Amino acid sequence: MKLISWNVNGLRACVQKGFLEYFNTVDADVFCMQEIKLQEGQIDLRIPGYYQYWNYAEKKGYSGVAIFSKAEPLSCTCGIGREEHDKEGRVITLEYNDIYIVTVYTPNSQPELARLDYRMQWEDEFRRYIKELDRKKPVVICGDMNVAHKEIDLKNPNSNRKNAGFTDEERNKFSEFLGAGFIDTYRYFYPDREGVYSWWSYRFNARANNAGWRIDYFCVSERLEERLVSAEIHSDIYGSDHCPVELIMK
Repeated sequence: MKLISWNVNGLRACVQKGFLEYFNTVDADVFCMQEIKLQEGQIDLRIPGYYQYWNYAEKKGYSGVAIFSKAEPLSCTCGIGREEHDKEGRVITLEYNDIYIVTVYTPNSQPELARLDYRMQWEDEFRRYIKELDRKKPVVICGDMNVAHKEIDLKNPNSNRKNAGFTDEERNKFSEFLGAGFIDTYRYFYPDREGVYSWWSYRFNARANNAGWRIDYFCVSERLEERLVSAEIHSDIYGSDHCPVELIMK
């Protein structure tokens, strides 16, 4: 089973930059998207062979997630059951016979950490939600989790230590999430690989200089370890300030 996750940073714009060509070439069983930045009816992607699931933010042109799946799930749930979070269109959960697949667009803590307190609340409640799912069946979680976990996960750790996405608070919450029984699949396969990132600022020629961050993840329940085949980051794919990430499972 091939799974792809991509923060498209505006799906309509990404479609104009080769999204469909990549989508058709990669031939994923499950294709997850974050930051679609649109409302219902603003795009018509008729892609044969896929069931489509969308969660739009109330605020226009903001956030939003989607999942396209070849197999029809048993159920689809939008959000985590908390109105203050769910109005921002950040989570979709698909239930299959043997697993849950969750795509997430984690809130950004914003410049000057204006939303850090909110982010901390989100982290606790999202982790609680995932743990509840995990009690029923194993979970695959993917998306833009807006944190570079370790120094190895961004080009310039020293100058970013107190910036959104690399604060001690955010990194500790991600450690706590993994410690609740989950695997960061890319680091599972490549514990020491450096210089591979999934997001680059549009400023300062960051992508050309590979001054990036690894903030897009596939995490899985620990009991799925034996099903893991490979994890990759497709840094050669353009169309967004993020690139797609991939997980293959048995």
